[in-house]
Amino acid sequence: MFQMFVDGGVFSMSLLSLELIALLFAAWKAPAWVKELGVLALVTGIVTQFIGLVVAFGAVIDTGGDVAPVVFFGGLRSMFITLSYALFIFIISLVIRILQKPRI
Repeated sequence: MFQMFVDGGVFSMSLLSLELIALLFAAWKAPAWVKELGVLALVTGIVTQFIGLVVAFGAVIDTGGDVAPVVFFGGLRSMFITLSYALFIFIISLVIRILQKPRI
């Protein structure tokens, strides 16, 4: 599990973990912020994925196109780890919102 954290990028995964902690704290203290924090995590995951794509394509250009597919798809894998974690946080926010809705 720690290896996936490192593979996803320490900065972006740490940022998403802080957003998860804030989401769980908001579910307890400020329920109105749960939706916004879930969307923020999703947007953070999408932005980090685009940054990863720019870096990957830049590496391909810098090497003149002679990049092994294993290396290229390894970079794509790390992008999707971060996005998957962001989607996981967003789903948690949706579940918390469903559980906090008043029942009739």
